[in-house]
Amino acid sequence: MEASMPKRKEPGKSLRIKVISMGNAEVGKVRNEFYKDTQGVILVYDVSQKDSFEALDGWLAEMKQELGPHGSMENIIFTVCANKIDCSKHRCIDESEGRLWAESRGFLYFETSAQTGEGINEMFQMFYSAIVDFCENGGKRPLTNISISFTKEQADNIRRIRNSKDSWDMLGVKPGATRDEINKAYRKLAVLLHPDKCLAPGSEDAFKAVVNARTALLKNVK
Repeated sequence: MEASMPKRKEPGKSLRIKVISMGNAEVGKVRNEFYKDTQGVILVYDVSQKDSFEALDGWLAEMKQELGPHGSMENIIFTVCANKIDCSKHRCIDESEGRLWAESRGFLYFETSAQTGEGINEMFQMFYSAIVDFCENGGKRPLTNISISFTKEQADNIRRIRNSKDSWDMLGVKPGATRDEINKAYRKLAVLLHPDKCLAPGSEDAFKAVVNARTALLKNVK
């Protein structure tokens, strides 16, 4: 689907946005032709479908491949939409997980509902404004759009803890580890992920999980 959007009013400016739905079946076979000269990308996933969320990495990989060695994704405005938040009973990707994925890459993030309209206007307004800033900055993404308040190490550990299969895995120690090894691993993670020092989405839950994992393991260690 291709749509020429009505002009969007900005102070002293008039924008005409062309939107192309890359996931549309009709575009699928030829969508590689649309990546060149892209200024903005909206990545949408269904919060009730894990596969939809996990497919985001594939979309980025495809785009990087199609842009080729001379293309740059650094100068494209990316916005991530966690859609269908109105289906709260079926939600399986919580806000902290989606926000972590987006913000760790310097992308904008919004919680939206196409059904109720929640977050849609705010998302598009921010998206359009970011593209205007992009154009006025000579085709380079302004530094103000990249606001990462946590490190890659913190983000990676939160993801690892979220996907851990048990308490041993959560602390990163082997089953049968000694009390000292458990405490050492715990202290390292506690310092890294303490909510007072780590602003990454999901850090509070990850910190609590680490505390609980240590407590559970020490009960069975002499």
